[in-house]
Amino acid sequence: MRSRLTARSARLFLAAAAVTALAATTTACGPEDNGAAAAATSSSTESADNGANGGNGGSAATDGSSAGDSDSGSGSGDSKSSGSSGSSDKTGSGDGGKSGYGQSCGTNDLDFTVTTKSQAGGYYLVTAKAKSGISCYLDVNTPSVSFGSDADGVASPVGQGGEDPIKLTGSTAAYTGISPKTTNSDSGVEFENVIIGLSDEDPNPAELKLPEPATVDKPIVTGWATNPANSVPVIV
Repeated sequence: MRSRLTARSARLFLAAAAVTALAATTTACGPEDNGAAAAATSSSTESADNGANGGNGGSAATDGSSAGDSDSGSGSGDSKSSGSSGSSDKTGSGDGGKSGYGQSCGTNDLDFTVTTKSQAGGYYLVTAKAKSGISCYLDVNTPSVSFGSDADGVASPVGQGGEDPIKLTGSTAAYTGISPKTTNSDSGVEFENVIIGLSDEDPNPAELKLPEPATVDKPIVTGWATNPANSVPVIV
């Protein structure tokens, strides 16, 4: 009986010793394991920092590339601008240095004056000049002239004047002569204004006040001329 108790006590003692040894082993390994974990954490942090630095470096490289592309594009744009400027210069030399070359006059580009002349039974001399800063051409040699809106008041063109397209600029003037009556009868309609357009399709003809009322019957009009002596309206 005593020997069994002794054996049991011995087993309990060994078991307790084993538990103590196991606890000591766990305690001894704990700091090392913690240190390894700390080292791993530190290593991960350094890797993350390096990655972040590497990312910044990549971003800087990308920015540098973008800047280079931007500079290259800017240089290309300058070259195109220079080419366009050269084209404009060439165009300027092609027209012989004439400002407004090829631009047709519109009625609203011109200033008109009307004066009474006694020659050839009496007629009206219309003088046209370009407004300040405008240069243009009278492409149609004979203006469209009418008294009122009735067809009987439309002036027929005659052979005087009719020069090549006249350039109007500065003090240069063009002249046309209008005879309101070409018949010997007492018939006719009186008008105080005359309507003049630069062509039959002129969308904005000018209505000019006459120096004195005119009796209109089969009116006629000359072509534009640079010399007023060539603007005396007569039937030929």
